[in-house]
Amino acid sequence: MPFKARIEPDDLKRFKILKERMELTADEKRYLLSLIKGFEGEVQFDLLIEKLQSKPLILNDLFLEVGNTKFQIDSSLIFQETLHFFEVKNYEGDYIYDPENFRSVSGKTIQNPLDQLKRSKVLLRQLLKNLGYNLPIEGHVVFINPEFLLYNVPPELPFIFSPQINRFMKKLDSKSSKINQWHIKIASQLAAMHLDKLSLIKLPSYQRAPLKLGPICKVCNSFFVSPKGHSLLCHDCGCSETAESAVLRYVEELKLLFPLRKITTNEVFYWCGGVISRKRICKILGKYLQVHGVHQWAFFD
Repeated sequence: MPFKARIEPDDLKRFKILKERMELTADEKRYLLSLIKGFEGEVQFDLLIEKLQSKPLILNDLFLEVGNTKFQIDSSLIFQETLHFFEVKNYEGDYIYDPENFRSVSGKTIQNPLDQLKRSKVLLRQLLKNLGYNLPIEGHVVFINPEFLLYNVPPELPFIFSPQINRFMKKLDSKSSKINQWHIKIASQLAAMHLDKLSLIKLPSYQRAPLKLGPICKVCNSFFVSPKGHSLLCHDCGCSETAESAVLRYVEELKLLFPLRKITTNEVFYWCGGVISRKRICKILGKYLQVHGVHQWAFFD
């Protein structure tokens, strides 16, 4: 288990909800796809490092500050004698290496992540020094996607490409990793210093048009859903979900998109397009949430 786990950003969850309930522009669709791919790449790397038999301390998605300068690290592993940290990139396509940018044949450019890695290494070293630790640091950029190819790369750069990942993991597993209270103290302090970062995700304005109401299938995101007994049935993929599960999922959608609104029976009723009765919704909300007020003034949290 990671010492600090990764969680999906709320704004990415909001964006996914909006994708199903409004018409996104072509640019917004491309932007969302890049966000999803980036997060999926990080999660894919998390699964790999969690399999390490050497059992280092794993800290995912750290957002730290030193000397009024903030920086983010995708993944960190604390071994007995070294702290390894990683920037994970889920790029796709063929590119040519350049010290400033990666360039595709079509002219598309990607900023060289080596600059980000060097900056993070300097700041992380300074942070550990301020805390009184002299633990060696090694940084790596992991290109997790097997469909990414970078030409003309100097071999000495700390880049790990998809075909090299398994070998690199074996190398990490060969490292001595006798973790003691000193290492746990470092991990605890870094986790405690993690900042609640302001999201850099630019959400589409969902005030520009009414959002589409109605039940959405949890598997295929279809709106072709209708009640069947105590469940909701998707007529596109055949998925069956209990009304309880669906209502709680719609409550989470409302909380994410409209955090200042009170959760009421009517709000949920309209959000799911009236396919679940007010009586059943009220019963479900009362079972899982705390009720405040009575009758038409009742709301839940």
